[in-house]
Amino acid sequence: MKINVLGGINLLIGGMLISSCTNLDETLYSSLNKDNFYNNKLEVNQAALRPFTHMQAWLAPTGQNGYYYHSELSADQLAWPQKGRHGYDGGDHFRMHYHTWTDNENRMRIGWELLWGGLAYVNAAISDIEELDLARVGMTEDERATMVAQLKVLRGYHYMKIMDMWGNVPLVTKVGDPLNPETRPRSEVFAFAEQEIKANVDLLPATSAENIGQVSRAAGYAMLAELYLNAEKWSGNERWDDCIAACDKIISGQAGGIGGTPKLAQDINTLFANDNSANPESLFQFQYSRKAGFTFDWGGFFMGYDNIKEVLKVGYGGWNAFVVIPSAFDAYAENDLRKKDWFLFGPQYKYGTNQQVLGTEEWNGKPFAYVNSIRRESEGDVTSEGSMAEGEENSGARFHKYKSGTLDNPNYQENDYIIYRLTEIYFNKAEAIMRKNGGTADAEAVELINTCRKRAFSNADWASAQYTAATLTLDELLAERGREFIFEGKRRTDLIRFGKFTTAAWWDHEPSNDANKELFAIPQTQIAINPNLKQNPGY
Repeated sequence: MKINVLGGINLLIGGMLISSCTNLDETLYSSLNKDNFYNNKLEVNQAALRPFTHMQAWLAPTGQNGYYYHSELSADQLAWPQKGRHGYDGGDHFRMHYHTWTDNENRMRIGWELLWGGLAYVNAAISDIEELDLARVGMTEDERATMVAQLKVLRGYHYMKIMDMWGNVPLVTKVGDPLNPETRPRSEVFAFAEQEIKANVDLLPATSAENIGQVSRAAGYAMLAELYLNAEKWSGNERWDDCIAACDKIISGQAGGIGGTPKLAQDINTLFANDNSANPESLFQFQYSRKAGFTFDWGGFFMGYDNIKEVLKVGYGGWNAFVVIPSAFDAYAENDLRKKDWFLFGPQYKYGTNQQVLGTEEWNGKPFAYVNSIRRESEGDVTSEGSMAEGEENSGARFHKYKSGTLDNPNYQENDYIIYRLTEIYFNKAEAIMRKNGGTADAEAVELINTCRKRAFSNADWASAQYTAATLTLDELLAERGREFIFEGKRRTDLIRFGKFTTAAWWDHEPSNDANKELFAIPQTQIAINPNLKQNPGY
């Protein structure tokens, strides 16, 4: 995207507002300006929606290199290993996995531009809408106030994610003013994000079936719950009581819900199914629809090569990119229903048959099965630990959490992408309770986690699978968060909060014990553009 990502985007283009921001070469033409754009309520709504549609480029696993990529590939559950002649990509994914990235990473530069570009869209929309002649566009003052509140909450959310990745960053609320903003302390950025969300959350419409996908009240409180859960790391001060209070606003139904009051999905699959748009567990989501020409296309990162089309009876293949790290797959008990339902693993058969599909690379022409290892088994290595350089086309269990349905399914690829869900709020509250209690679970914390976990086990297995106050330790809570939220773009933040990101080992990753790696490097290209930026320590 050809923009000055800190100075801001000079204008908003109405014609781009309903497309996902997936073209990094899109040009923003200065001949289009707000004076000839804001002509009616529809165009105002388009301007307000632009930051939200742009978010999909960096937050959802749809094929770009933003927050999602860096959050998952730097953590202990997903990796993008080289698979024979495919996937080395200049060592990008190796450096992310081994925590050896530098301040000159192209994917990080793209991520920076995507997040700051989105913030510029927010700032531009707020400034323009606050100055509107309401009579000219046919809007009421109440409509404008709600719209601005939604945008300010979204601005707080952008800053929360930006400071999660880079820590000390500029605070910019006006497009291009100042042109070269100075770096501000992370605690100050935290306070600004909190103020934006907290001051506006109750001005948002209560979450309901009528505003699915919008920045509504339950979404705002979910943002606050995440902000306060990470406050000790992000601001230097723990905020466990505030986290619990934000969670209670959602759990009690005071913030609304798609079904009135949010409710946990009855099983582990319905929330991710191709008819999940109105699921009562969802609090905030991207509304996708293939029928409307706006598909949640997770295939690029997550699907294997085209032989997967035969397995799932779908029209998409992928890059054979992300795989599940062996130690992450091993973290599930064999009787955990999530291990069976959320992954593609073992022999892969043509849909509806017992005919095994064939490989196309290392296993070309041979029966194909996904294995829980990343090593050169086609060459006889069936015992080594393997490494990022030794993958094959079938290495690692694969993503199957979201299911598109088959080509002949009337809801084929109608899945929404869930940003926040009620299960996360239960986990957040339980963790805050435990941390207030010195790391020990009480009856309420145990009940919160067990209520969610119970869906992953049969009635016969539940007696031995449920937690007690003695077995639900903080380490076990982190492990269960991993099992429950795998593929949801949250793992790096969790590991940092639990003190494991730079100190723990997983598969072939050895700990760096370098606390500086809890923040990413500000891209050197941005420092060259803005001399007032200060690089993070250790880079």
